[in-house]
Amino acid sequence: MNPQDLRFDDETLAMLPQEATNEGYEPLMPADADPVTPALDQQIEAACNRIAPVWPLDRFVAVNPFHGLVDQRFEEAAATLRRIADARMYMPRSWYHEQLQAGRITDDDLCEAACLCGSGLTPQQLRDAAAAERQGPAGGVPLLTALVDELDADDWSSFVVERISHHCAAYFDMGQATWKRPWEGMSLYAAWRRFASLDYSLTMMGQDGMRARVKALPESPRACIASAIRRLGIPETAALDYMHAALMDIGGWAAWTRLLRWEAELNGGSDDTIVELLAIRLAWDMLLYEHKSTPAIRPRWREICARLGRGDTGAGVGGDRTATGGNDAEVEHVLLTALEQGYQRRLIDQLAAGGDGKTPETRPAVQAAFCIDVRSEIIRRAFETVCPKAQTLGFAGFFGVPIEHVPLGAVEPRSHMPVLLTPTYQVCSALLDEHGQGADADEEEEALATQRRRTGILKSWKAFKMGASSCFSFVEAAGLLLYAPKIIADSFGWSRPVAAPDDLHLDEATERRVGPTLDTPHHGPCAHHHEHESIGIPEADRVPLAEGILKAMSMTDNFARLVLLVGHGSTVVNNPHATGLDCGACGGMTGEASARVGAALLNDPQVRKGLVTRGIEIPADTWFIGAQHDTCTDAVRLYDTHRLPAGYAEELAELKSWLKQAGELTRLQRAARLGLESQSLRAVTANVQHRSRDWAQVRPEWALAGCAAFIAAPRARTRGLDLGGRTFLHDYHWQQDEGYGVLELIMTAPMVVAGWINLQYYGSTTDNRRFGSGNKVLHNVVGGAIGVLEGNAGDLRVGLPMQSLHDGKQWMHEPVRLSVFLEAPQQAIDDIIARHDLVRQMLDNGWLHLFRMDDDGGMHRRVPGAGWQQLSQEALPAAA
Repeated sequence: MNPQDLRFDDETLAMLPQEATNEGYEPLMPADADPVTPALDQQIEAACNRIAPVWPLDRFVAVNPFHGLVDQRFEEAAATLRRIADARMYMPRSWYHEQLQAGRITDDDLCEAACLCGSGLTPQQLRDAAAAERQGPAGGVPLLTALVDELDADDWSSFVVERISHHCAAYFDMGQATWKRPWEGMSLYAAWRRFASLDYSLTMMGQDGMRARVKALPESPRACIASAIRRLGIPETAALDYMHAALMDIGGWAAWTRLLRWEAELNGGSDDTIVELLAIRLAWDMLLYEHKSTPAIRPRWREICARLGRGDTGAGVGGDRTATGGNDAEVEHVLLTALEQGYQRRLIDQLAAGGDGKTPETRPAVQAAFCIDVRSEIIRRAFETVCPKAQTLGFAGFFGVPIEHVPLGAVEPRSHMPVLLTPTYQVCSALLDEHGQGADADEEEEALATQRRRTGILKSWKAFKMGASSCFSFVEAAGLLLYAPKIIADSFGWSRPVAAPDDLHLDEATERRVGPTLDTPHHGPCAHHHEHESIGIPEADRVPLAEGILKAMSMTDNFARLVLLVGHGSTVVNNPHATGLDCGACGGMTGEASARVGAALLNDPQVRKGLVTRGIEIPADTWFIGAQHDTCTDAVRLYDTHRLPAGYAEELAELKSWLKQAGELTRLQRAARLGLESQSLRAVTANVQHRSRDWAQVRPEWALAGCAAFIAAPRARTRGLDLGGRTFLHDYHWQQDEGYGVLELIMTAPMVVAGWINLQYYGSTTDNRRFGSGNKVLHNVVGGAIGVLEGNAGDLRVGLPMQSLHDGKQWMHEPVRLSVFLEAPQQAIDDIIARHDLVRQMLDNGWLHLFRMDDDGGMHRRVPGAGWQQLSQEALPAAA
């Protein structure tokens, strides 16, 4: 369709309602005929807030897909989603039966789980139930489209979702579309009214007259919702559930519009785009009902509405509704809890056996602070194995540096913080000299000119290849000559099919000099574009910021000569969800900028002088180095080492050797999960490197699959323990935390983010149809970077693809809720929980399990509603 076809005037549109009346359709009432009552307005807000946001592909961070229901207990939320959308929050019975057969769930686990859940079911009853299929009927609030599908040959449910998705993809486009949208400046709902009035797909469905009726819809989206609820006959008691079900029917785009509200609220504003989307979805039901209203449909729909008013959703539009499935839900919740009991029991046994308890009594050979990501647990253990005198620490991957970063040549910043937090500083990358100071203007301008020229050539080449008049002739004339070598090289993994995400299009020597700077740039696009904003980290803020970082990492004395801040990222190709493999604590970015800024800050001589007055003395020979762990290949890259004094050459060479050996050990441990356990080290290394460049590889790495626990305690608790790459490890010494500010930061940011990651993997596993993104092979990117469709139509997909969770034979992620272990005083933990609503909801409502370790090794569980309970009299060995 040519965009000129969508350019129309209001006079033409004003004729459409009259055309509908002339065709015999009842005219729609004006907007003020259905006022939005305060009760309905509250229900609209409640329905919209039940939806969890989803972040775009260029910063795809994990999010709890059940975030909008955290005010309900876990089992209540499961029942709500089953009732509203027939969504599953538990695995099939057969899967739990397999865990019982494998011994991962014992009778003791079943007894303890039944007790915790307040259930009277016995182990034998639970085993029998696990061996049988679920008996309850399917759930789901029946939408009008589902009833029409049952009585009509056409698939109206899919049609409505496809048309809404088509409109949203065009409206929210982030640069993928060649033609610009014709409704610039209009709201989503207003744009849809104009678009739908000229959408000839309705004609193809045999309903040409319906287009004329769209203009008669109320201009206000909330009034449209009120009109739809009244006209459909939805009882007031069922309006919330019906609206929730309508949003779940277009759950991907609902999540996207919920993100717009989330970001607006984070900045103190508001956004009603999700309300407009709800109005569009309900408008389709209203128009379809009025147009398809027949003697067969009307009584059936009145019956459904009556059931909805009684709170009976049952099995959709038809079938027996006497069964409630209540016992099924109880069985599944107890089985889940028993599985978690089994994992917790094994982990507590490991902690009881104790780590090696070693802490550096003398100056460490090297210190390395890694992200708390579960993938770091493996390489930390490997690094300590090859270098026993090293000290490793775990800290959130943004390293406490609250920045948004502007890469060289760019003008728009990217947040490098957890999405729960707002950046404080804006930092730009620039061309730096050997001392880390900004290069002169002429030198940087020359580099920027080179970058612009190369980027422009690539864009022009892409436009030529994609052009309507040139693409076919280009392929015919030069396709074989230009692309045959590339296809061969890419297929064998000899080259990258596309440039690396961090490729600056500069020569290697120049690119090595590019890095983030603490100061305000005096030239370049960053300085000109942001001349009215504060750029860099003000000198007055640097000392308190550095103090906070070091105290949060429990690193205030006994510094090594070389200290690494190791962020992480993943090098993969042809993967729309690539940023989901990067650092969640950095907002879906890699940890490079945060690590390099942190190192520059702590190397600043003036900062070190200021720290001395605050009781932290960093030795003059200590040097901080920013680094990045590639979680796909397990290689660690060191940044800015050319600035190290010559006296560090031998130590730097030894450090690189240790990191190389640690990477080899890490790859060997990961080999079994990648199906490479029988291969040699050289073969494993070659295979892993090939996977990172293979455009046909759907499983380059398993990322955070298997994540199950979060531990904030001294490293001595866990050093030497093989935790299987399933545990987030955060170093924490409560004795050094005056006022428990660090503990509060841990519980409100890293712990919550880890819980979100865990629940995203959980939801994508238990119900990939609703909370995952299906088959990665079928993904098509929509809107530039908004998300993916599975195939060429349908709803926006959220969550993780199946290939990130399943290897084709078995699940690689075990869906359990996160178990959190904190070594801290009980009162401090309780006070923090009481002050933060989200933390309290996640813990009190059973979205996370919380355990506390005493100094003397005692272990306690926090049971919602019952307080703290000591697990056993056997104490864990106290940390040294």
